[in-house]
Amino acid sequence: MLRLFDISRGRVSERTGARPAVSGDLAEAAWIDLQEPEPQERELLEQLLRTELPESEDVQEIEATARYFIDNVGVHIHSLFLYQSEGRHNTTTVAFILQPQRLITVREGELADFRLLRMRARRGQVEARSAQELTVGVFEQKLENLADALEDIHLKLGDVSHLVLEDNDAELQEAIDLLAKLEDSNGKVQLCLLDTRRSILFLQRHIHIDTELQQNFVDITRDIDTLMSHTGFLFNKINFLMDSTQGFISIQQNQIIKIFSIAAVVFLPPTMVASIYGMNFEHMPELGWPGGYPLGLTLMLLAGIAPYAYFKKKGWL
Repeated sequence: MLRLFDISRGRVSERTGARPAVSGDLAEAAWIDLQEPEPQERELLEQLLRTELPESEDVQEIEATARYFIDNVGVHIHSLFLYQSEGRHNTTTVAFILQPQRLITVREGELADFRLLRMRARRGQVEARSAQELTVGVFEQKLENLADALEDIHLKLGDVSHLVLEDNDAELQEAIDLLAKLEDSNGKVQLCLLDTRRSILFLQRHIHIDTELQQNFVDITRDIDTLMSHTGFLFNKINFLMDSTQGFISIQQNQIIKIFSIAAVVFLPPTMVASIYGMNFEHMPELGWPGGYPLGLTLMLLAGIAPYAYFKKKGWL
């Protein structure tokens, strides 16, 4: 899907129209957003750039030289963005091509960051005077989304904390599953923040920056540092809750083993008495005595009560 945006009077607006875009439309646009492009859309943009667009495999490369570089087309940045799928956070790479008068983004799938930018652009709420400022605006929107994701993780951690530390009937295995998902999400947010910092540093080095844009870069860097500290706090809390959960599971298991151990000790003496009188020797005086059977039952009962009473007195039960 191909979307075109213009910059007019310091505002970004999306072009609307039923007819398919042509080469002239792309040449005049300030922002070309290509989402899961069709072959004809890729061909149209490649004609404008006079080069091939990066394939998905190229965009996913992790080497710095493959993610941040400059050529005759423009400044290239391949940046990680966060999205949710089936209740889990995942990351995908968006390819940025920044030219003096134009920003081009190529991505797979719908992303909340770009959806929100479109909504704000329709309302005239996206301010930008150039493609460079628009690029910085996309990264600012990305940071807002990452901050929202961290807030969501923090709220869910509060629920897990109540489950682990206060709910005596909680299913602790469920808590471990939740903590594992939250740890994974927090790690992906941190990865996106690190990637954003590298992208911003690369932009600072290779594009013209005026005083206002420089302040935007400073604000973004400060926000990244703040959010990075928050991810560290969340990692510590997740680790604490994970250790606590495993400790409570160990206590529960030890309690079960303790019950079995005490039961074995309590039933051992009666079993010994029963075993003695279960031997079929000829000369056993109690075998011919009418009170032998009640005596045996009494001995077994006393042999079981005695260790139980001792454990109770010691406070082991």
